[in-house]
Amino acid sequence: MSSIRPFDSSPDFARAEDMRDPLRDVRDRFHRPIGPGGNPLIYFTGHSLGLQPLDVVEYVDEVICAWQDLGVDAHFRGENPWLHYMDQLSVHMAAIVGARSSEITFMNALTVNIHVLLASFYRPSSTRFKVLMERDAFPSDRYAVRSHLRLRGVDPDEAIVTLSPRPGEVLLRQEDIETTIQTLGQSIALIFLGGLNYSTGQLLDMEAIARTARESGCIVGFDLAHAAGNVRLRLHDWDVDFSVWCTYKYLNSGPGSPGGVFVHERHASDKDLPALRGWWGQSIDDRFKMLDDFVPARGAVAFQVSNPSILSLAPLRASLEQIDNAGFDRMLEKSAWLTAYLEYLILDRLSDSVQILTSTSQEERGAQLSIHIPDGRSTFEYVRSHGVSCDWREPGVIRMAPVPLYNSFVDVYTAVDILADAIEKTK
Repeated sequence: MSSIRPFDSSPDFARAEDMRDPLRDVRDRFHRPIGPGGNPLIYFTGHSLGLQPLDVVEYVDEVICAWQDLGVDAHFRGENPWLHYMDQLSVHMAAIVGARSSEITFMNALTVNIHVLLASFYRPSSTRFKVLMERDAFPSDRYAVRSHLRLRGVDPDEAIVTLSPRPGEVLLRQEDIETTIQTLGQSIALIFLGGLNYSTGQLLDMEAIARTARESGCIVGFDLAHAAGNVRLRLHDWDVDFSVWCTYKYLNSGPGSPGGVFVHERHASDKDLPALRGWWGQSIDDRFKMLDDFVPARGAVAFQVSNPSILSLAPLRASLEQIDNAGFDRMLEKSAWLTAYLEYLILDRLSDSVQILTSTSQEERGAQLSIHIPDGRSTFEYVRSHGVSCDWREPGVIRMAPVPLYNSFVDVYTAVDILADAIEKTK
């Protein structure tokens, strides 16, 4: 699926691409909701909640049966003892986010994990206390940081520095981010940015940001909710301090599933780093000894305060196995081609009616395109009612994400056809 080949706006092109797609059969490993007329939805909302892998029921049943048959002994016995249930999941996840498996754990939910890690990594002083964020960060991130600062006795209005696009522009410029860090770096305690913006679909150059942060002596963390499982990440090599993400978007593990956490190994082994502690973060050799002294587990698990929800991890196991079987490199290749095809068709047919806010560069985006349609709510409702699952963000933005695991080129062609009809009929 080389991007050298030209696109074609005919339906035959889409059908031919699906025939040559090495991942074409993977979509049959997911449940697809049924839409109007009894046909499967064209599901472009994997950026919000991924579809359910077929193996989820089997894997959840396995946990239920282990609980039924073994009770508490299922922690240590059975085909997949609960004490080690996360081990293989961490290996799969590490390959997806570019980390070592010891740097990965699953716990809580995303915003809770922001608070947990801010407790360790936001270490303000009288001169270095500011936090750098995007103006348009996901609201929960803003709520978490502002409330956390207040709890620490820091005025968020004084401490939070926000990055904004230049006047008349939608996306942040990389040079503006780096210049801000270089200019204010001596006063910045923490850089906390969304690696891929939920609204515009912009993918930041996290490697360059992390490098500039290190040069300025700043801790850097990323919210990867819209990046994990969607784009290439190399968190360990980029020397990122910490990252958090949810697992229910591109990682397809179900609503409210446990969040993912990355903590670079240099911090995980730092016994002087302040941290919120709990019994599951204890060394695995001592975890069930009920000792007075806390000996942290090796790696990111040391930050895990409570035992994991095995029932909630079972769907994640099913999804990560599907990603592993498909091959993450092949997924990313198909994703880039699918999204470029969606962009091509929109510009070819609808450039007079819509504006694509997301970058035209494949290096600056993932699967999502954010499409601005002035006064487009009725257009959105038409598209939804005709079998395309997408979502609406004020003011006037339709977000579409053709996910490579379960979307096809015919899906993209049909969705744009419906979008064109919607625009024509709702003028």
